[in-house]
Amino acid sequence: MQILNMKSTVTFMSLKKPAAALSILLIIGSIVSLAVNQLNWGLDFTGGTQIEVGYQQTADLEQIRKQLEASDFKDAVVQNFGSSQDVLIRLASREGVKPSELGDAALKVLREADETAEMRGSSYVSASVGEELTEQGGLAMLVALLCILIYVALRFEWRFALGSVAALTHDVIITLGLFSVLQLEFDLTVLAAVLAVIGYSLNDTIVVCDRIRENFRKIRKGEPEEIINTSLTQTLNRTIVTSLTTILVLLALFFLGGATIHGFATALLFGVVIGTYSSIYVASLVALTLGISKEDLMPTEVEKEGADQDAVV
Repeated sequence: MQILNMKSTVTFMSLKKPAAALSILLIIGSIVSLAVNQLNWGLDFTGGTQIEVGYQQTADLEQIRKQLEASDFKDAVVQNFGSSQDVLIRLASREGVKPSELGDAALKVLREADETAEMRGSSYVSASVGEELTEQGGLAMLVALLCILIYVALRFEWRFALGSVAALTHDVIITLGLFSVLQLEFDLTVLAAVLAVIGYSLNDTIVVCDRIRENFRKIRKGEPEEIINTSLTQTLNRTIVTSLTTILVLLALFFLGGATIHGFATALLFGVVIGTYSSIYVASLVALTLGISKEDLMPTEVEKEGADQDAVV
């Protein structure tokens, strides 16, 4: 069963100016927030101590935060881990204090309020390792975008290649801007989600660009904007079904997956929405603005060997 009647064409490009203005505003806002607020780096990037504490009864996270804050652990991050009785606590590094001593001191504070508190595990990330992870994470995104640029440049006409990379850059900047504005913790799981957003957005963009290229070669009459509208309408069913099924899974992870993957699910949820938008209003719009035409997409005719001799005979 089709969701959309393909006899009617949705005029997506009639909103090209508002869409362009919205994208520019979101990008500028994201860059400003990243410059002013920066990202709320997680323990993976900043370094520090992480302890897992177990209780016999359901742990009161708000009460645990107050206990730690009252004992000079104001930077502690407290969240459930696995179950309502298990708590994950992250503590920033302190000069002159060993990581093991920092974890023991926090556990001692918790045991004063509840003797059943038990250390289930601990880990430590040094500041130098966190700095290295930050550099490698940023490099991973740049390399991914560069490889994608090379791939789409070989597969599509250069206007589509620029449009595809513009859409991916648009998605990454705005997703990072969301985490900066809301000051959500940015850790390795969120970085993995951002890279997954790049892959999802690229897949959606390639499907759209491929259909546009096909219709430019197939439809004899029609302005570029009309052909792009037709192509986007033809791929709309696929886009809606793919996005909705992905969002349903991510909503389950967001509400039921627990705090450990909350940031991962948030980044992917937002990324799927913004990626679907960019494949329609960024990649296609950039190609249209750069003047894509039927002549640019027609396959090059290869002259057969001996054709000139046959013509002479």
